[in-house]
Amino acid sequence: MPTDALLARFLRDLTPLRPLAVWAHGSLAGGDYQEGRSDLDLIAVLPEGTGPGVVREVVTLHRRMRTEPLAGKLHCSYLTPASSADPGRSHPTWAHGHVMRRPVTPVTRRELHAFGRVLHGEPPAGLLPEVTDLELGEFVVRDQRDFWRPAVDKARVWRQDIWVDLGLLTFARATVTLREGRLISKRQALAELAGLGAPAEVLADIERRRYDQGPAPASAEWLDRRAGLTRAYLGPAIDGLVTTYG
Repeated sequence: MPTDALLARFLRDLTPLRPLAVWAHGSLAGGDYQEGRSDLDLIAVLPEGTGPGVVREVVTLHRRMRTEPLAGKLHCSYLTPASSADPGRSHPTWAHGHVMRRPVTPVTRRELHAFGRVLHGEPPAGLLPEVTDLELGEFVVRDQRDFWRPAVDKARVWRQDIWVDLGLLTFARATVTLREGRLISKRQALAELAGLGAPAEVLADIERRRYDQGPAPASAEWLDRRAGLTRAYLGPAIDGLVTTYG
């Protein structure tokens, strides 16, 4: 299986950095993983005292792997036990073919504690502070209010599959987290969206692309219609969610 081979190669190449732990979160840990479609979302915890040269080593490691099947979908954030305490702190992260800095969010932290998959070393409970329900709820509301709601007004991006999918699925997951205090998978979120009043045409399109036939060429007319339906739904839906829980 290409995924297993890629993970084995990654763990082997990571050995010189002496990782204390490597964990999977997202669909790879939560049971919604679709090989060839889903990302492989990882966290690597490195020893204290890891020097600034680690970023260069990380870049070299991932570039060596780039010819491996699915390597482009492997994303990994690198942190140390001391740097893990602050959910707002950004960490070196390899994603989409380059290094960036981004935080390990409260949602990711809750995922890791709830159902994270240990690929190497210690489990999350021993190295990563837990997230309180208050911290989780505040982050989810802030993400919907400060990122997704302004994004609804950027008409052009909503012609892209990724924006439609993540915009709707993230909203459904946020709704369930705020309403019930639990995390759900993207597949569960898609089922939830029907009951939340999301447009049926768009939900059928997501189902087909993500879980059935896969991506296929779409007409300009459909992309425009889908974008309009999605934005018309998400704007008021997010406003209502933030008013209720913000």
